[in-house]
Amino acid sequence: MKRIFIFSICIACLTSSCSKLLDKEPDFVTTEKYFRNESELMNSLNGVYNRLIDTYGRMYSRGLFSYLVVSDEAYFKNISINNIRVMVMDAADLDITRLWETLYEGINRANLLLENVDRVEMDITKRNAIKGEALFMRGYYYYILTDFFGKVPLKLSSTQSPNDPYPAQATLAALYTQIVKDMQEAENLVYESGVVANERVCKTAVQAVLARVFLKMAGQPLNDHARYQNVIEYTDKVIASGKHQLNPNYKQIFINHSQDINEPKECLWEVGMFGNKIGNIDQAGMVGIENGIECPDERIGYSGGAMRITAKLYDLFGQKDTMRRDWSISPYRFVTTAGVTQKQYYSAAQLYDRNPGKWRREYETGTKVRSANSTNFPIIRYSDVLLMKAEAENEVNESPTTAAYEAINQVRRRAFGKALNQVNGDSDAPSGMDKIAFLDYIKDERLREFCFEGIRRHDLIRWGIYMPTMNALGRDISVNAPAAHRYGGNAGLNTTERNVLFPIPNTEITINKQIVQNPGW
Repeated sequence: MKRIFIFSICIACLTSSCSKLLDKEPDFVTTEKYFRNESELMNSLNGVYNRLIDTYGRMYSRGLFSYLVVSDEAYFKNISINNIRVMVMDAADLDITRLWETLYEGINRANLLLENVDRVEMDITKRNAIKGEALFMRGYYYYILTDFFGKVPLKLSSTQSPNDPYPAQATLAALYTQIVKDMQEAENLVYESGVVANERVCKTAVQAVLARVFLKMAGQPLNDHARYQNVIEYTDKVIASGKHQLNPNYKQIFINHSQDINEPKECLWEVGMFGNKIGNIDQAGMVGIENGIECPDERIGYSGGAMRITAKLYDLFGQKDTMRRDWSISPYRFVTTAGVTQKQYYSAAQLYDRNPGKWRREYETGTKVRSANSTNFPIIRYSDVLLMKAEAENEVNESPTTAAYEAINQVRRRAFGKALNQVNGDSDAPSGMDKIAFLDYIKDERLREFCFEGIRRHDLIRWGIYMPTMNALGRDISVNAPAAHRYGGNAGLNTTERNVLFPIPNTEITINKQIVQNPGW
């Protein structure tokens, strides 16, 4: 993290976790002795954000862009059986349990802050912003929870005692109603864009995430198609603000992350990483390590190259979208021979050997360590706002409108290095598509634009095609990939309907008898 140092020393003393959350005696400084001034409110808010980067690597420091969001864009090197990365897990899986716990810790911290924020005498604008951010973060954590787990307990007050009653599972309708309520209230409380760094949410970031929430509500499992109109409303708010624009150089977005350059025009909201785990501060991530270019040399930037790309993804870029393809997918790896490390470029046949290439450690500045860095991760970019608008316009109007074409073509022209507002035959989406053809084009474009950004699994599920897409991928890899890489199809072959949701962790099922396990688990 660059401008805001998120830490949790104070907030950790004030809260306890929610998973097994009600079987613990909270060990905290009393609220009467805290929440006395602006500084303590900010410490508390930082603690709410802090759960975006959990110690166990299940959130945005690692899991939410890699092994917790398995899709058709990548597979994992040398893993073929008995691992969540190939869809072999159960309700006792530690990664799933930690994800659940971390999200409820964030919710509990937000609840505690919201219960005390109005006690502090301070500038009303600053206090409103803190309150708005806490509301938004509570909504966002619930959004991730219900996206992964479906019906979950809805808890809007902080844990006070191990004797608190266990909360029942809420309906999906109730959960999304609360998510929207929190975020819409936050919209009118947080700062305008540009007042604070984009590692804190501002008004347009809230609006963009609300558009994403509405897009999910319009798709499966709610299928509330009226929400497409809300998507248009909220993407239009972001566009009309004039605060955001596409970075004309696609690869520069990710170089900026690696070089700790904060650039809020393209990236509306980023998870701020800090440091490299040297010393007492543990707020680093693994962006460009877990999903990075294989490199044995720590001076350049180590990565084991854990994630490998699929030929499906590579081929989807076609013969012209090569600038975006060859940045998103690395055309080389690093090899050390006789103490000298050099780039080794892949042959045309070596598609399954390649790694994600968006975040390249060779661009990092400062001290490098083996398995941690301060590279930020983007939760939502302006190109997503444009593509959400294009998709919603197509749905509401039963065919792609001029506005839909304008939105998607801006993204495509940037990918080709062309002027954003000039017609270009190479980059522009084919004209004359009907509703179904345009949606199919959007589906492919979102994969090209956002591969390795933790979005694809979410998209496939809301479109209702996660299982068939994964199954088809598994069959293709198991037949057509080189023999040494055919295990890469195991995740797809193992995917069944139950994998649309994660199982509720056994630890939670055991202590909360009101919870019913998700189907198939």
